[in-house]
Amino acid sequence: MEEKLIPEVKQLQILMDKFVKERDWERFNDPKSLVLALTGEVGELAECFQWLPADEAEKLAQVEPLAESIRDEVADVFLYLLRLCSVCGIDLAAATRAKMVKNAKKYPVGLRPGQSLKDKF
Repeated sequence: MEEKLIPEVKQLQILMDKFVKERDWERFNDPKSLVLALTGEVGELAECFQWLPADEAEKLAQVEPLAESIRDEVADVFLYLLRLCSVCGIDLAAATRAKMVKNAKKYPVGLRPGQSLKDKF
């Protein structure tokens, strides 16, 4: 599955870059502006969950029309992230794999089952 996923992510990145270029938006796509736009989209995603009871959020997030709003906002976050990677020359798949290796070393299996390392009590 990994082999199929990586080319698809790259294809989406190429499509996003083309979308931006066709509209002459490249001048607006500096890293700072993209991070601010990405932050705004994460905020819009957070709004979808803002007033949902925590114990019901997973179930309610699958019910329309909320489910469509969540899909749209997740896609917006992903598209800005893809564009940021393009502008900064980041291979998203490679960076993700490298970070997962770091996380596996930092949080080894069995260290504190069922607890975050930041839990103090």
